[in-house]
Amino acid sequence: MVSTIELSKRQDRILEIVKENGPITGEHIAEKLNLTRATLRPDLAILTMAGYLDARPRVGYFYTGKTGTQLLAESMKKLTVKDFQSIPVVVNENVSVYDAIVTIFLEDVGTVFVTDDKHHLAGVLSRKDLLRASLGKQELSTLPVNIIMTRMPNITMCEKDDLLIDVAKKLIDTQIDAVPVVKKTDSGYEVIGRLTKTNITKAFVALAEQEG
Repeated sequence: MVSTIELSKRQDRILEIVKENGPITGEHIAEKLNLTRATLRPDLAILTMAGYLDARPRVGYFYTGKTGTQLLAESMKKLTVKDFQSIPVVVNENVSVYDAIVTIFLEDVGTVFVTDDKHHLAGVLSRKDLLRASLGKQELSTLPVNIIMTRMPNITMCEKDDLLIDVAKKLIDTQIDAVPVVKKTDSGYEVIGRLTKTNITKAFVALAEQEG
């Protein structure tokens, strides 16, 4: 992950030199600071990796002109689902609505994923779905969840290599709280994780703290 950093005085001075003289070679930067090229190598590597400088072979270093905010935004765009997904809470499509309600509160989640007998994703149940069912006159202990769940293909989902920012947009656009992380197989989608608004919030807060 690319990170912005707390720059040292020498690194700030290197940026000033590159801004004023770029493109400029590492040797010429070292001369202006009265230091050896070897001494500057770690600083130049850090500034390049962090995105402040761009290096081109046989040309030298350029100042990218990117602010800390821009670099933070770029870092956010590189986060993927697999680094922040959590364990999914899954029920079989034949369990009762009552059992699903018990599960959702015992596990303290807002959404459970429903799978068929082959362990493939069949549906999604939210607290709202379960509340709506409990307000009716049905017998919850005999009503199967497959009657009230959101079914395929109307399920928003993601894969482990998807960008976190793209999934965040899906959650906003569809106004839902969680999506299943799936792995596509020849016969369906296997649920391998879940990604929630809380996961995404924690990821962005952690990144901001690291960047700061």
